[in-house]
Amino acid sequence: MPLKELAERRNILHRKSDAQTILKHTLDDVQIGKVAVVSSFGAESVVLLHMVSQIDKTTPIIFIDTEMLFDETLQYQRDVAEKLGLTDVRVITPNRNDVLLNDVDGLLHQADTDACCHLRKVKPLQDALAGFDGWISGRKRFQSGSRSDIPHFEKDARKIKVNPLATWTRDDLIAYMDQHRLPRHPLVAKGYPSIGCSPCTTRVSESEDPRAGRWRDAPKTECGIHFEDGQTSRKGVAA
Repeated sequence: MPLKELAERRNILHRKSDAQTILKHTLDDVQIGKVAVVSSFGAESVVLLHMVSQIDKTTPIIFIDTEMLFDETLQYQRDVAEKLGLTDVRVITPNRNDVLLNDVDGLLHQADTDACCHLRKVKPLQDALAGFDGWISGRKRFQSGSRSDIPHFEKDARKIKVNPLATWTRDDLIAYMDQHRLPRHPLVAKGYPSIGCSPCTTRVSESEDPRAGRWRDAPKTECGIHFEDGQTSRKGVAA
C-alpha cells in the first residue's frame, strides 16, 4: 500500500483515538512495520517516553547527541531512561569524519545554522532510521505555526511518521506529568521551555512563545528533521 494512503487510512481509523491507543497500535501495526521513537529528551519528552514504557520498555528510542547539547540534557536523558526502565535507548552522535571535514572547530552554527543542524542532527538521524519503516515523534500542534496542522499519521519520505500527541495542549502535558509524577527537565525551571543545542537556545520570558528561544532573531523554526527532502527549515524557503 502506498505510504500516503496508509497514513490517510490510519488517520481515519484513529480520528477519535487517544494518544496511548495510537501509540500502542503503531507499535503493533504490521503494515507500518518496524518503528522507533525519536526523542530529544527535552522539556516535554518525558510524557511520550512514559507512555512507551507502559507499553513496551524494549521499544527502540533514538536520542541524537549533537555534541552541542546542554549538560543538563545529557544527564536528564540518563536519569529518565533509568527511571522509566527503557532498555533500548540508542545514543547517536554525528559521523566523526563528517565533523572533522565540516566543523572541526565547532563554529559552523555561527555561519550556517541549517548546515550545522544537517551535520549534527538530520544526517545522524537519517542514518539511525535506515533500518526502520517508521518513527514516532513528540510534536504537538500548539508548538508553533509550522506544526499547527500536523496529523497523527503522515508520510515522511519513505517512512511513516506518527505524532501521537499532536492534539495535546500544554495543560494536557503538565497534567500528565503531575499525575504520573514524572521528572522535569532541570532547564525548564530556569526559563527554557523549549530546549535544543546550547549555542542556539536562549531563555524566554513568560510573555513570549515557548519556542522563541530557539534560533532567536532568525527565520529558522525547525532543525530540519521534520521536513521531507526538498524543503528547508526556514519559513517560506524551498530548496
